[in-house]
Amino acid sequence: MTYPRLDRDGTEPLWMQLMRALRATIESGEFGADRPLPSEAELTDMFGVSRTVVREALRELVQQGLIYKIKGRGAFVSPRKTELNFIGSMSGSADDLRESGRRVTTQTIRQSLGEADEREAALLRIPPGEQVVRLRRLRRVDGQPWLLVDTALPARLVPGLERAVLENQSLYDLLRRRYGIEPAAADRWIEAAFPNREDAALLEVSTSTPLLGIESVAWMPDDTRFEAYYALHRSDRTRFYVGIR
Repeated sequence: MTYPRLDRDGTEPLWMQLMRALRATIESGEFGADRPLPSEAELTDMFGVSRTVVREALRELVQQGLIYKIKGRGAFVSPRKTELNFIGSMSGSADDLRESGRRVTTQTIRQSLGEADEREAALLRIPPGEQVVRLRRLRRVDGQPWLLVDTALPARLVPGLERAVLENQSLYDLLRRRYGIEPAAADRWIEAAFPNREDAALLEVSTSTPLLGIESVAWMPDDTRFEAYYALHRSDRTRFYVGIR
């Protein structure tokens, strides 16, 4: 493996040049996911720089999410995150993932009929206390937990949904086929979030793991709101793409 020479007479700091050289190698695919980088001592000898320069370059690569470090073992290449574009479209994240060849499974954790709380009522524009179908579903990709989503739908629009078999089914596909619901538009809000104990256990992370929280409300062509949800995404596995034209 050949690395570019560092320009010791240039204006760019050596640590930044080293960081760029390592980043180019990682992005070229020469290092696979979870493969170790050369040790700090090896990088010091290879590039003829100080240990401080090496550590600063590695620290920046960690911040960029390209590598991760394990105490006592060194630095490793981070797995590439799957890019999802559903934030700016009416397709679901499962559709994005399946199109990229991933194996997607969905487990129903809870499925019930109840009265809308204030948040659900506000998002769906229905009176508090109106009946809603609530779903809690866990999505796995290639066997690994990716997303935990709590969904509420007005029961009058989806009679019997609380009894439907939803394992490994696309909710939007079912809404179209069984209820004639055609999504037209949605609003989505993204925030940083930390899971509670139940959510963390389902997503197989700790309660101190930062996640992406996404709140969404969707409506039909006649402006009837049919779905409100809050989803927790494992931010170590996904990133979202939004194109602005």
